[in-house]
Amino acid sequence: MSLTNAPDPAIRQAVVQQDLDNVLHPIVQHKVLEGKQMVVTGAQGSTIYDADGTEYLDAMAGLWCVNIGYGRAELAEVAAEQVRQLAYYPHTAMNVPASALAEKINGLMGGGYHTYFVNSGSEANEAGFKIARQYMKHEYPQHYRFKTISRYFAYHGTTLATLDAGGMGERKAKFEPYSGDFVHVAPPYCYRCPFGLSYPSCALACVKNMETTILGEGPETVAEVIVEPIMSGVGVAVPPDEYLPEVEKLCRKYDILLHVDEVINGFGRTGKMFGHQHYGVAPDIVAIAKGISSAYLPIAATVVKNSVFDSFLGEASENRQVAQVNTYGGHPVSAAVALRNIEIMQAEKLVEHSAEVGSYLLDGLRSLMRHAVVGDVRGKGLLLGIELVKDRATKEPVGAEQITAVADFCRDNGVLVGRGGGGRRYGNTITLSPPLVITRSECDRIVETLHRALSTIRLD
Repeated sequence: MSLTNAPDPAIRQAVVQQDLDNVLHPIVQHKVLEGKQMVVTGAQGSTIYDADGTEYLDAMAGLWCVNIGYGRAELAEVAAEQVRQLAYYPHTAMNVPASALAEKINGLMGGGYHTYFVNSGSEANEAGFKIARQYMKHEYPQHYRFKTISRYFAYHGTTLATLDAGGMGERKAKFEPYSGDFVHVAPPYCYRCPFGLSYPSCALACVKNMETTILGEGPETVAEVIVEPIMSGVGVAVPPDEYLPEVEKLCRKYDILLHVDEVINGFGRTGKMFGHQHYGVAPDIVAIAKGISSAYLPIAATVVKNSVFDSFLGEASENRQVAQVNTYGGHPVSAAVALRNIEIMQAEKLVEHSAEVGSYLLDGLRSLMRHAVVGDVRGKGLLLGIELVKDRATKEPVGAEQITAVADFCRDNGVLVGRGGGGRRYGNTITLSPPLVITRSECDRIVETLHRALSTIRLD
């Protein structure tokens, strides 16, 4: 059974029933799917097509990931050619596409890095934790450095370790208890400063909180600090420009590795190739995924600075090699597609386009401040958030019913937006992460649709 973009109600209903009878979907409640479904049959640029004939402007690029847009048929040709030549071999051996992709990533990082390939952002961060711990066993055998400093309201993946590293209680609750190896500190969420302060008079209290935590735990027990340059899960929290450089200084001061999660931020999303490049830092470990292939095939990576890589060099008898393996890591077909994806991004200057059109979209979104329900508009590049509140003075968040109404209105009017926020209390941000190919007219449509949606919201 197959569907084309031409609507066929009978075939669509058969697919829906087949799905409901057999598929276990993530996140969404199946009782909801019984009443309303989206059966996606095609996509082009920033638009996806439902089997019922509806077109949607995808203002979230899937799950923050289809950076070069949908419908790039040449990537199918790249994949087919690589399948014909070499579909798979374990990455304990070398292959041409993975070597070329690693060289490309090293260049994009500015040189001085080696790349370990996995399949998803969760795995990339998970591998980063393990590499950091093994590195510390090599370099500090007299200490037991195993802890990761993370931040409340952070999101780093769905494995048990990455959930533990994350700071979202509602995502973690069903899988507790955790190991306790991840220690959380206050996030740089300036709109809702955990210390009740304002930037810049706050003197970066959140960084001081991080240092106090490191000292309280004992630096000799800490392996790394993990951060997203811009926190996506909390509703796109953009830190002050000095924040990440000051965190890097802490890491250097206490001989702790800096692990930067670029899973969402990376590959042009923020108007730079990588989010940390806005701030002039040099991470020790970088997790990348999503935009690396624009989700055309699964691939991700843990990228390590050469000073970390060197710790794993030695005679075979020393057993210093990375104690980590991944069946599909360095998959030649995924690597070939990812490499061509990056080449397209560079040839079409999509990183620069993200910065330019992202600034245009941010200006448009700021016009929504005329609605009393809009408390804050923030973002960088094409990673943006609109936080909704009942009262600007108290910053009381709107309820789940209201944020759902905005998202549903947008969907019913052909625009797909996201919902983010810091857990049960702060799940009140509309998030936007459109394909980097989005046009100004499509940005105008997003703003206009949100304007109409916000006009319908009742605060009483």
